[in-house]
Order: sequence, then C-alpha cells, then structure tokens
Amino acid sequence: MAALDPLDLYDIRSTLTEDERLVKDSVARFVDEDVLPIIAECFAAERFPVELIPQIANLGLFGATLEGYGCAGLNNVCYGLICEELERGDSSLRSLVSVQSSLVMGCLHECGSEDQRARWLPLLASGGAIGCFGLTETHGGSDPSNMRTHARRDGSDWLLNGHKMWITNGALADVAIVWARTEEGIRAFVVEPSAPGFEARTITGKFSLRASNTAEIFLSDVRVPEAQRLPGVQGLRSALRCLDQARFGIAWGAVGVARACLGAVLEYTKTRELFGKPLARTQLIQSRLADAARRLTAAQLLALRLAQLKDRGEGGGPRVSLAKWNNVRMALDIARDCRDMLGAAGITLDHVPLRHMLNLESVITYEGTESIHELIVGRGITDESAF
Repeated sequence: MAALDPLDLYDIRSTLTEDERLVKDSVARFVDEDVLPIIAECFAAERFPVELIPQIANLGLFGATLEGYGCAGLNNVCYGLICEELERGDSSLRSLVSVQSSLVMGCLHECGSEDQRARWLPLLASGGAIGCFGLTETHGGSDPSNMRTHARRDGSDWLLNGHKMWITNGALADVAIVWARTEEGIRAFVVEPSAPGFEARTITGKFSLRASNTAEIFLSDVRVPEAQRLPGVQGLRSALRCLDQARFGIAWGAVGVARACLGAVLEYTKTRELFGKPLARTQLIQSRLADAARRLTAAQLLALRLAQLKDRGEGGGPRVSLAKWNNVRMALDIARDCRDMLGAAGITLDHVPLRHMLNLESVITYEGTESIHELIVGRGITDESAF
C-alpha cells in the first residue's frame, strides 16, 4: 500500500484533472509564500493585507467560475479548491474572494444589465475594483426579509436610506450591491461609495476575522439613478441564490482550515516528548488525531461531490446547506481540539489553530447559522417549512 497522506486519506488529489491540480497548486504556493508569512501579524493588528489583492487578481481568482468579462470560466471543483487553499491561509482571504466572486460579481452577472456587467465585471475581475454586498442588518440577522433599508422613487432616481451591518470589504469597496425594500418589493442597487450620503465605518475590536475588513454602512438619502438598479432581481430569492454560491465556497474553505490545524498538530506531536516518548505515540493523542482525520475525510468527500453536483446545476438549496453546516462544524471542532493538543503553546499566534478557531466562530454564523441550515435541510427532506 502506498504511503498515506494524513491530510488526504482517500487520495482525492488523484481524482482531480490536470487543470484542477494546477489551480490548487498555484493557490497553495501563493498561500505558502505570500500569505502565511504575514497573516498572523495582520490578524494581531486587525489589518487586511491589501497588498495581496493584485496577486489574487493575477491568479484569476476573482469571479473564477464566470464566463467572459475577463473571468476564468473555471468549474466548481476549481473554485472549491481555490477557497480551500485560501482559507488554509486565513478566512479573511477566502471571505474577500467569496464576497467579490459569489456575491458581487455573481449578482451582477446574473441580475445586472449588460451595461452594468460591461462596466463592473472586468474591473472586479482584474482587482481594479473591490465590491461589497449590503444585505445584512442588525435587527434582521437570519431573517433578511425583515429589512428596514428602503428606497423610494424620486423622479427618475431612487433615494436610499438605511443601515447595513457586518459587511465584508465594506470600507475597502469601490462598489456596493445594496439591497432595499421598495413599494415594488425588495430590489438591489449598484451604489458607489463616493455618492453623497454613503458612509462606511470599519468595525474594530473583533476577536474573530480580525484580518478581514468588516464595516457598517450608513445610507442617508443616497441618490441612485434608475440605471443603477439591477433589473434582474426578483425579490429576496435573488440574494439567496447568490448566498448559495458563497456557502459553497465556505464548505470548501472549512476543509482548508481543518487541514491546516491537523497538519500543524501532527508535526507538533511528533517532536513534543512527554514521559520519554513523543505525543504521537500515545493512545489518547492518536485517538484524537484519528477522529480528526475521519471528520476531515468525510468533509472532503462531501465538498467534492457537492462541486460535481453544482457543475450539473444541482448543488443548491439543502445540498449546499448540508455541506456548509457539516463542514464548518467539523472544522471548528477540529480547530478547538488541535488547540487543546498544543497545550499552552496553542494559545499563541505561533501556531495556527487558535487563529482559525476564532475565525470559525464567525464563519459558523455568517451565510446562515447552523440552525438555519438545519431548517433548510429539514424542509428539503420533509417538504414542510418550519421557518
């Protein structure tokens, strides 16, 4: 039997195409050489490493699954591998790409006019512009239909008023997709932060996603021409379709976190000796490492199958909810246990599990909490809504 890769027990790599392996290896090299040397310092300083954005764009990671407009047109397995490797570095990098690609560019591609797509998608693909997705509000949380941000017609324009919270990339953005209630239902608008009445404030003091730029957005009579309304939006369902693609990326990103944490602890337990032998030779540690490998392997197979279903157009709804719910819970449990196996050393940024563990406390909440995804899966298997 060939030597086992402890982070790929079922040899998933051998199932990938040559192009898929090339994508994975290119992003992995970027993470190893450019992300990992600086990300702990960025996390400590609450700073997003904006200097990495040109490299991310040059690798073709923004809007990677979209066709045309300077996008790579990759399959969903490739996009999953991108998210896995980025989040192996830090959730902040995967969040940047996820919001830019799935929420902003995906929304423009699906719901925008041709003029809107032609103007913004090439800029966003090249990294010449960064986008944010203004949906979440403080009082709404898991119920985005409880939206208070509103837009009313004023001649041929719209006036937007409201407050958005926990907006990734919010203070970095050159363009925002803002969701608002109107007399005609929930609609979305392309808003430039330079517009009078638009203000983004960076949220500080976070103990999670510290290297991610997170902001709250205030809208006070922000005037938006009718040409900046997304014509293809059909109420909240359009936003939820975009969120499905973001959740797909999270399901893969969680695999990267688990690999990073388990890999770090495997190396540590080989060299850390207690009572005359390495920790890796003790039954208690082997039991915990084996359980982590079991969980990781199941999540890897789940993510891969979900990507294959998405490439057939069948990977949304309950299927993506199941993967997001399962894989983030898996990664958080592994990160916590790996932190514990490191002992006192595990509470510092010298080792990755604590940083990942703290980040995952946000990842398990955003894009739908565990409870929300349980209910989505429950509705899918019973055909009854408990919302």
